[in-house]
Amino acid sequence: MSSYVLENETLIITIQSKGAELCSIKDKGSEQEYLWNGDEKYWKRSSPILFPAVGSCKGKKYVYDGKTYTLSQHGFARDMEFSLIKKEENEIWFGLHSDEKTLEQYPFVFQLEIGYRLVANKIKVMWKVKNKDRKTMYFSIGGHPAFLCPLREGEKQSDYYIGFDCDEKVEYSLVNEDGLLAYDGNILPLEDGKFKITEDLFDKDALVIENYQAHQVSLLTSEKEPYVTVDFFAPLFGIWSPAKKNAPFICIEPWYGRCDRYDFDGTLEEREWGNKLEVGGQFDAEYTITIE
Repeated sequence: MSSYVLENETLIITIQSKGAELCSIKDKGSEQEYLWNGDEKYWKRSSPILFPAVGSCKGKKYVYDGKTYTLSQHGFARDMEFSLIKKEENEIWFGLHSDEKTLEQYPFVFQLEIGYRLVANKIKVMWKVKNKDRKTMYFSIGGHPAFLCPLREGEKQSDYYIGFDCDEKVEYSLVNEDGLLAYDGNILPLEDGKFKITEDLFDKDALVIENYQAHQVSLLTSEKEPYVTVDFFAPLFGIWSPAKKNAPFICIEPWYGRCDRYDFDGTLEEREWGNKLEVGGQFDAEYTITIE
């Protein structure tokens, strides 16, 4: 595993080749860190790439072309070594190709490319999925960046706020003990687009927010000042911190796909919010992290 650094006049970021994972975002002037450091006490990751699944398949299995495959939660890309495609002053790209090991879990020949670009106080995270197979490919992909919250010592997470680019409410679903979508119709009430974080917000795991309800989510200090904002065009997203651990970070997760429902009984092609890529096709998506 290798680590690579990009920096400009504002930010310094570090990316590791394992999982092509962003593992540090620092303000160049103050040296303030914004990303969780991956301490296993709470969670051993910082910003994994979720591919070719987001969340869990029912029973950690799925059916494609009459055959049953086993796939772990969030897929395998986050644990694989990516190759360096190119590195420039403010941009870097990594690549992952299917191999014999991935084909045992996921029967498609693919190329996954992950890019990071620094522009002033912004980090653009870019994904390319390429179908190199001779058949239609089905997949999900998502981000999982974990941002420090609270940002300063002596403060509590419940002093902070989550901000959305919508005004009155956000409707969300929850997962059951198997990590499957089970509880719909929950409401997060907003005041001027903000929700004051409660100590029990993540007691039931992730908040799953579907149907393009928001495209911008921020973490705000106790003074209601945003310090990190995630912009995305994804149809759904998750907000998560480890359940009942009082972990000092919150993940804002743009998703193109999600876990199965508890009663799902379909095939890979029928998974909700999944993506379809024809032979020779390419899927492009991105999201942006802004350090305020």
